[in-house]
Amino acid sequence: MGSEIELTFAEDLQLTEVMRLRVQSLQQKDQKRQDGERLLLPHESVYRLDFSQQDLTFSRWNVSLQGTGRFTVTGICQLWTPDLTNLMTRQLLEPTGQFWRNAGDPDDLPIKCLEADIQEFGERIAELAKVRKVMYFLFAFKEGVTKEKISCSLTFNKNN
Repeated sequence: MGSEIELTFAEDLQLTEVMRLRVQSLQQKDQKRQDGERLLLPHESVYRLDFSQQDLTFSRWNVSLQGTGRFTVTGICQLWTPDLTNLMTRQLLEPTGQFWRNAGDPDDLPIKCLEADIQEFGERIAELAKVRKVMYFLFAFKEGVTKEKISCSLTFNKNN
């Protein structure tokens, strides 16, 4: 096995803004979303992972959360071009990564997650990295979590 590489999720402010404008435009024109379209919710933002290496094996998630609350990471499976096409629900990957800390949990207690789901999700991301250089994700912040309170990255093993 080769060395490890850590890739950090980065917020894509431009894409998030494009998707917010889509919602705003529909509301202003009193139009409905396209059949099957997935609109960005107010508590969501678009993030991305850029793959400098593509032959990777998933190792682990590195997630920290200050305080209590919950956040969810949903992968977008296709090479999505938001300037040309709307995001469709069929493009969202299952399973999602769900992470949380309950009220009353000590800050030094590890963050909670659905371990089997995040393992499978990480493996799928490594598979998709073989055919693309960037992948997009929806981050949903709930129950008091904000983007300033989290850090989220993935560690992979390089295969070459």
